[in-house]
Amino acid sequence: MRNTQKDDEYYMRLALKLALKAKGKTSPNPLVGALVVKNSRIVGCGFHARAGLAHAEINALDEAGKKAKGASLYVTLEPCAHTGRTAPCVNRIIESGIKEVVVGMIDPNPLNNGKGIALLRQHNIKVRHGVLADGSARINESFIKYITTRLPFITVKVAESLDGRIATYTGDSKWITSDKSRAFAHKIRNDYDAVMVGVNTVLRDNPRLNAWFSGKQPVKIIMDSNLSTPENANIFSKDSRVIIITLPSRPGQETENRKRLLEKAKIIEVKERSGQINLRDALKRIARLQITSILVEGGGTLIGSLFDEGLVDKVLFFISPKIIGGKDAISSVMGKGVRRADQAIKLRGVKFRRFGEELLVEAGVK
Repeated sequence: MRNTQKDDEYYMRLALKLALKAKGKTSPNPLVGALVVKNSRIVGCGFHARAGLAHAEINALDEAGKKAKGASLYVTLEPCAHTGRTAPCVNRIIESGIKEVVVGMIDPNPLNNGKGIALLRQHNIKVRHGVLADGSARINESFIKYITTRLPFITVKVAESLDGRIATYTGDSKWITSDKSRAFAHKIRNDYDAVMVGVNTVLRDNPRLNAWFSGKQPVKIIMDSNLSTPENANIFSKDSRVIIITLPSRPGQETENRKRLLEKAKIIEVKERSGQINLRDALKRIARLQITSILVEGGGTLIGSLFDEGLVDKVLFFISPKIIGGKDAISSVMGKGVRRADQAIKLRGVKFRRFGEELLVEAGVK
């Protein structure tokens, strides 16, 4: 006898693996994988490769061809019933003769959110949903945050000593972690739409913020309230798209440096909060550019402020077994912090990974 639940989970796991083939390439769309199964055989498979291209279901149905009639479609995310950059997927599913659709996760996009499933059922197509929904949600955490809140998903990445320092009291920070850890950190950049740093990091470290192992370079974002970023900073490499977030200029403040920076970067003026950049307003403005995920790489002041405002979704802490010490050494998380220990920010789903003697702590923020 066929075990429906077991079969559903087996095929959905394969669909999730297909979806991950496009990791870091589909923004602002989600990662989606799909399989067409007939008589316990996979006759079509597909995944969404990039925004604007065919959705996973369409690719799977194209591969299945006439074999799709009477078959089952497994898809990690509810098929769309609205017109975006492409036509609604449900129309093609209905036309194909698919007899049942097994869905991982209901689409959180308010434009769809249950409408795709309802339309399929109206056309007498059986639908089961919630199969490995956690898996689909996990690979689409950035999309879910962006589409439901219109804010980008924020991951903080830190390379620190065992005592929580990212630089010595002189500002020296090269290199706290090993080549192996840094290489992995560069690969992580490929998974995000943008990399963000504070202007102090630009002034102190002069980073390029490139992704070494990818043809696709993330957008580079600098938080710079006074527009003090040097025009010759390494961050302005020829293949880079740079955004500088700053405070509104006052009449007569059109400096020569500002004019030169306008030739190299998009400058966005945001609201002020206590004399500083209003981070929530800044992230809203960034999200309007369809930037759905940001990897924040420093410094301690920016990271601390993001934690203070409750804007961090995930952390990646690379910890090296070194002691830097010194009350004036730079901490990885500054800002105001919490008043009492029982108010400390708690993490969930904590994972550990070794890089030689170093440790990566990866976790979500509760």
